[in-house]
Amino acid sequence: MPVAYLTTLYEYNAWANRRILETAARLIENQRYETLFQIGAIHETLVHTLGAEWIWRQRIEYGISPPTLLQAADLPTLDALLARWGEEEAAWRAYLATLTAADLTRVVHYRTTGGRDWSNPLWLILAHVLNHGTQHRSEVAAMLTELGASPGDLDMIVYWRGRPGA
Repeated sequence: MPVAYLTTLYEYNAWANRRILETAARLIENQRYETLFQIGAIHETLVHTLGAEWIWRQRIEYGISPPTLLQAADLPTLDALLARWGEEEAAWRAYLATLTAADLTRVVHYRTTGGRDWSNPLWLILAHVLNHGTQHRSEVAAMLTELGASPGDLDMIVYWRGRPGA
């Protein structure tokens, strides 16, 4: 799996996350905390998604396995969430810029938040982070649409066509 391919997927991931966040920012404050579809509130789901990206980067970049994900109480406002998301997005870009093709086969040893030890190749973890984000982004998109604030098309081809020089 070429690093350029993964980098493109991560750039798409960041673009799609920003579309969700920008749309969520247009909601009335209390709508972001309303529970819909039995999966939780928009704010909680966004914090969970960010927390997963953060915890996996800690594991693969630093070899640190934090015992818990970020919680909604850690980022209680949209401004706090947006600021932290921007920091995490920049950290991912910086980390990905250091990777080589050989790095992708490196086995990463980590401990889950449940205390279980695991080992997986880096490429699999990177693919998992992207897939996890896609799942929760689609859930938030459905909640936003239900509230009359659809984020629009989140397809990768839409991202690709919108890039400068496309």
